[in-house]
Amino acid sequence: MASMTGGQQMGRDLYDDDDKDHPFTMRSLTELDKKHFIHPFSSIQEQQHKGAKVIMKEGDGIYLTDVTGKTYIDGVSSLWNVNVGHGRVELAEAAAQQMKKMAFSSAFSTFSHEPAIRLAEKIASITPEGLNAVFFTSGGSESNDSAVKLVRHYWKIQGKPNKRKIISLKRSYHGVAAASTSVTGIPEFWGMAGHMMTDFLHVDTHYNNTTEQAVQSLCQAIEEAGPETIAAFFAEPVQGAGGVIIPPEDYFLRIREVCNAYGILFVADEVITGFGRTGKMFGIENWDVIPDVMTFAKGVTSGYFPLGGVVVSDPIHEVLKEKSVGTLFHGFTYSGHPTAAAVALKNIAIIKEERLVENSKRMGDALLHGLKKVKNRLEIVGDVRFVGLLGAVELMQNPATNKPFSSNLQVAPKVIEALHELGVICRSVTYDHTNIICLAPPLIINQKQVDKLVEVIYEAILKVQQQLGIKAE
Repeated sequence: MASMTGGQQMGRDLYDDDDKDHPFTMRSLTELDKKHFIHPFSSIQEQQHKGAKVIMKEGDGIYLTDVTGKTYIDGVSSLWNVNVGHGRVELAEAAAQQMKKMAFSSAFSTFSHEPAIRLAEKIASITPEGLNAVFFTSGGSESNDSAVKLVRHYWKIQGKPNKRKIISLKRSYHGVAAASTSVTGIPEFWGMAGHMMTDFLHVDTHYNNTTEQAVQSLCQAIEEAGPETIAAFFAEPVQGAGGVIIPPEDYFLRIREVCNAYGILFVADEVITGFGRTGKMFGIENWDVIPDVMTFAKGVTSGYFPLGGVVVSDPIHEVLKEKSVGTLFHGFTYSGHPTAAAVALKNIAIIKEERLVENSKRMGDALLHGLKKVKNRLEIVGDVRFVGLLGAVELMQNPATNKPFSSNLQVAPKVIEALHELGVICRSVTYDHTNIICLAPPLIINQKQVDKLVEVIYEAILKVQQQLGIKAE
């Protein structure tokens, strides 16, 4: 068993007076973090040199507090997922009650249990019409990997095994498992293990393109590969990690038409955009289009328990029921986890009871209004965009001409650092010479908190603008 490496000698516990056997200080936690914790999406060398950037202690509402006592506005709902806010006792109680009754039971070999059945029915009742059958996973990457396998299986059992290629958008993010990394359209993700898998194509997004240009890019890729080889087109209703790229009003209608014309399935990745984030229960509803397959995760439990899934249309489910002979050799230990399902059921109930979908729309509009005023006061703010409580502030050297900053200036990361100092946690996107500040606060945020968030964002951008030698109006 690993030792605590001197934790006893380094002083009193800063954050848990009841844990007398393991009194951790900030220093001891930092050293233990460096020695034992390999962080996801982090620089290992930076961690070893500087230690953890922040060590969180507790959360309440839209706020997080670190072990030093500093409190932050959680401007991105941690990882776009804490939709109902931090510290919801109801979700802890739902988990505890289910754990006491039956913490876990497998769903393999047609075993089942009430929480997963009830959650599948609940999700079918709130997704767009005709999406009624659910396959559960533990998170977004697993969901999109599963969607890839399911759509390929769907075509294979119909005698079309060559329909296996997947098309997705440049700047898209669909996860980091083997297939979902390859669906992702951000090249930085492909290099860690060598290269991406074969049979994955990426086409132009609607970012800095017209709908017609983006649609033509898709059609060209289909024609060049041959529609008889294409299984599905994947897209996020709003590209999240790509920089909160919101599509034009007619984009998904055209995409649906193209998929129908070529006999290709349309998969909507709702991992970020689902469960009220965009002012609708699901993001694709903003464009009045129904996909053939939908993936979800994050907001389904607001991060209180790992859970994700794939929802398929009735026609796909009918084919699976009729032609998928024998065992479906795919699944995860925690597919349909009963405790996760119980938490998700309560989480969805909170979203509905507290009218958080409506609040997302209302407060998103308020954030957009406030940040447009910020844009008018600062020289480096370009596009400000929101759909519900999912938005972005794009920074440019010359917004009038869309001239970007030089990459070496790292403008957006500097704003993120300024925000952190001022008590707001956000994230930046700097792919392909962009400088984008992404925002996605918990759906429970109120007007007073929106006003404070806008004020701090202004102060942070102004500080960086002044560092760049640019004066505000």
